[in-house]
Amino acid sequence: MSHQKLRVAILIVSDTAHKDPSTDKAGPLLTNVFAEDGGDHWIVNEQQIVPDDVLTIQRQVIGWCDGNDYINVVITTGGTGFTVAGVRNKTIIITLPGSPKGAQENLRSVLKQLPHACRQAAGEDSRAAHAGGVETLEKLAGIGKAMPSTSHSHQHAHAHARHQFHYHGHTSPQAHTNPSERLISNDPNSGPARRHRESPYPKKFVDEALRLIIKNTPSPKPIRHTVNGNLVGHVLGEDVQADEPVPAFRASIVDGYAVIVGKDLPSSRGTFPVVSVSHATPGEIPPLKVGQIARITTGAPLPPGATSVVMVEDTVVRARTEDGQEEKEVEIFTATIKPGENVREVGSDVQAGETILRKGEEITATGGELGFLASVGKKDVLVCGKPVVGVLSTGDEIIQHDRPGPLRLGEVRDTNRPTIMAAVRGWGFAVVDLGIAKDKQISLEQSLRDAMRSASVIITTGGVSMGELDLLKPTIERSLGGTIHFGRVSMKPGKPTTFATVPFKTNTGADGTRWIFSLPGNPASAIVTSHLFVLPALRGMSGFGNVGMERVVVTLEHDVALDPERSEYHRVVVTAGRDGTLKATSTGGQRSSRVGSLKSANGLLCLPAREGKVGKGEKVEALLMGRVVGF
Repeated sequence: MSHQKLRVAILIVSDTAHKDPSTDKAGPLLTNVFAEDGGDHWIVNEQQIVPDDVLTIQRQVIGWCDGNDYINVVITTGGTGFTVAGVRNKTIIITLPGSPKGAQENLRSVLKQLPHACRQAAGEDSRAAHAGGVETLEKLAGIGKAMPSTSHSHQHAHAHARHQFHYHGHTSPQAHTNPSERLISNDPNSGPARRHRESPYPKKFVDEALRLIIKNTPSPKPIRHTVNGNLVGHVLGEDVQADEPVPAFRASIVDGYAVIVGKDLPSSRGTFPVVSVSHATPGEIPPLKVGQIARITTGAPLPPGATSVVMVEDTVVRARTEDGQEEKEVEIFTATIKPGENVREVGSDVQAGETILRKGEEITATGGELGFLASVGKKDVLVCGKPVVGVLSTGDEIIQHDRPGPLRLGEVRDTNRPTIMAAVRGWGFAVVDLGIAKDKQISLEQSLRDAMRSASVIITTGGVSMGELDLLKPTIERSLGGTIHFGRVSMKPGKPTTFATVPFKTNTGADGTRWIFSLPGNPASAIVTSHLFVLPALRGMSGFGNVGMERVVVTLEHDVALDPERSEYHRVVVTAGRDGTLKATSTGGQRSSRVGSLKSANGLLCLPAREGKVGKGEKVEALLMGRVVGF
């Protein structure tokens, strides 16, 4: 036994991973722990993924433990209710947390003591091992020299051939992670009595939170995009050069007559035959000879040989064709026409090869940039890709906003999802409606896993505060293996705002990341924090240079009270006065649940945390959420 490798079986308990094995993150991590940290003691013989069903779990574990060809250690991870742990026959069974990161950390903490425990469970004579004292036990366990201990603190693994398992390591397990990397969210399986009484997440100032967002969101990914109306709102990923000159031919800039003038040539004054017509339509034009003129329209190409254009205002018709429809002869009154007059030369607007737009410039809805690209024949350009955004509401109380009939006691119509989706579309990003997730961890986990397949940035509302059903943080950390970069912000409204990243494996097996913004459920909080935190992230990921909201100085139309503990973002209507100054008027009561405080709001006053008030007529900084309307 001591010379053979110990056999391991890993059981992943997850409804989601059972349906889609590519979502399993724990299995590879645990296998890697045995391979890299196990000191050549282990071989992982089997790994299975089963749904969270008691009978299925029992059958799988019993199959591994019973019979002559038994497994030494069964590791289970995941599941929401049924726990398997202890010793069955000669097999040690260990249950680890469902979070891949938590499972990995816990396995590492006991791994070096497990070989000794397995040999004890298999029936090895413990007296022989214990006779050598603590040093022999430590050597067998592979943990080196023990810390000094009293006579009764010798610690070892007793595995009696019953369905119980007592574990006492020979030395205190050593953590392999930093405190900042460890899970601090509530464990939903522990019940409401054991939940945190105050948030374990350090409170971040708004500027700190924004820096964390910028640090943990990616640089833009360049893509090639066809030059059409859908290009609006994208940022160029390269300098753009003209493929051809503009204009591509010598063109008239007025309506009039093409003529030939120059030194040693007859005067342009006189009566001349009209030999051809040049309209602004494609086609061949016969050459012009000295003494002839051609009628020409604005933008039309000059006939070959023509040097200038005389404005129609400087002429008069002297003869018409027999049917009276066309000009036959025209008299020109001026003799001062110069070569090149009233002519746009080839490339006079844009030369071929000239840089017309720079990397980092936005293609705006005014049409100027799009028209410029079209004018020089660009078929496609390199731009910064834009993330797809998914919006998910959470809560058992939330119902579709348009569900017919009156509300039942406790029901709340979903205002956050349609409001945030409209805002995101207004910012120029594609949006996926992710619906409503119930306050059940398995439902929430499945909703988020589905969301990660259709959107790269996910906005959730609700479920981030301190209640027993606020499951977003533990689901992100414990079920999805995500990292919460901040879970509390010193601001009003929006204190429980949370930002996290979650590892993700695509359908092709490639590693990726998803970005989750979990916003408070109260409507005003959700909208304010989406503008403050989500918008800068989306713009940064899309290549915009100025990612934040536009900051202006406004004059208050009335007194505004301050909060002594938190900076406040007060909803206001910003208008432009006749003298050009910007004035701000509050939208009224600022309670975070008051949807009416968002009506007509196009700005947020940036109020400092201090006692007192800001008086009428004082100037305050504000962030613009929408366009400013004049009186």
